[in-house]
Amino acid sequence: MNRKFSARRGSGLRAAATGLVLAVALGASAQLPAQASVNASAKAPTAVASKPAAAAPKSVTGTPGNVVTRVADFYGAYIDAKGDYADPDAALATALRKHYLTPDFAKRLAAWEKKNGADGVLRAQNVPARWTVTDNGSMGHSHEVAVTLTYGSGRTTQKIKLFVLVERYDRIADIATRSAR
Repeated sequence: MNRKFSARRGSGLRAAATGLVLAVALGASAQLPAQASVNASAKAPTAVASKPAAAAPKSVTGTPGNVVTRVADFYGAYIDAKGDYADPDAALATALRKHYLTPDFAKRLAAWEKKNGADGVLRAQNVPARWTVTDNGSMGHSHEVAVTLTYGSGRTTQKIKLFVLVERYDRIADIATRSAR
């Protein structure tokens, strides 16, 4: 380790430690100003070359009533509930279906699942590693949204594209592997 890096790192750690002590000593109301002073001192210009700027944080934007947001919210929450974690939440997955799917489609989906032995929302027996939701346009009083599910990782991935038909009252009326267009 060179001296310049070591000295800069040490002063940054001291500033962070000082800010932490101040935050604890002064209570929660002083926490934000103490953190701001630590950040300001850590960002002070130095003669030592700094690291390249980090990439901007990722963000997701949604709006109530937007059909693409609604489908993205459903798939995100559904995948989290069904996830292959230690404790999948079947009750939440059922509640999400009841909230987002039309009653008629929920019945047809249950029949499809019984026949195919797979989750009808995901069209698979497991959960995807990633998903993308894209607007596919209006269709009369309905709207079609394309959902691309990516299963696996690295070199062994498989993508499934689904077409989600949302009725005018923002409920999912169909999920198919072909566009209704």
